[in-house]
Amino acid sequence: MFKVEDLGRIVRITMQRAPVNAINNEFIDEFERALDGLAGKTEMTVLHIRSDQKAFCAGADLAQVQTRFTMENGADQMVQDIRGFHRLFDRIETMPCVTLAEIGGTALGGGFELALSCDLRMASSSAKLGLPEAKLGLIPGAGGTQRLTRLCGPGIAARIILAAEVVDGATACQLGMVQWAVAPVELAAQAAALAQRIADLSAPALLVSKRCIAKAAILPREGFETELQGTHGLMATTEARTRIKDFFDQRSAPAPAR
Repeated sequence: MFKVEDLGRIVRITMQRAPVNAINNEFIDEFERALDGLAGKTEMTVLHIRSDQKAFCAGADLAQVQTRFTMENGADQMVQDIRGFHRLFDRIETMPCVTLAEIGGTALGGGFELALSCDLRMASSSAKLGLPEAKLGLIPGAGGTQRLTRLCGPGIAARIILAAEVVDGATACQLGMVQWAVAPVELAAQAAALAQRIADLSAPALLVSKRCIAKAAILPREGFETELQGTHGLMATTEARTRIKDFFDQRSAPAPAR
């Protein structure tokens, strides 16, 4: 599910869960184990996260989400699932190195929230990014409302979340959602070059700088708890149940004849 390459001061983690790196509990556990394996690597300066699938990460595994709506304690289980997202993303955000997300394809919902937990984001100009959970009667409850607002301000966060707008990489760069947007054919090389450029800098200086930046933009934990409470409440609504059912009905419907 994950390929970990030790390149000296750079460690590259490639997500490999076909077809779109959908995030379920197993995905989170495996990602955590991959990070556990890096715990003693003191010379690591850059953690470079990428995908070899058609998507960077399409977000939460909706098959797992669907099962939560059929369980008697589904809302509680859903919140427990999302707490796993929070633990992983918080861990990535506080890694003692620079974290870089290379976004070569779709990064929606939890997939974009994963990218938001990284220090740096470089996207293909044609990649699709957004937090469209409102279409399913849910919210971007794995930190999206908090990290995107901190990053881009409430105006852009409202545009992306409240209008469920999905933008391409070039637009995402203009809005500040990512720091770089490059041509698709150049993405892998450009991301690797950026990782190497950072790795050549002073690791102690980078770490202190990262801590100082974080101090200037501390997110209050109650914001994340509000997300979880909101998710729990929405799970009980007919609106969310109907939208999730309609989504899966549309996916299973036969394609129209041509």
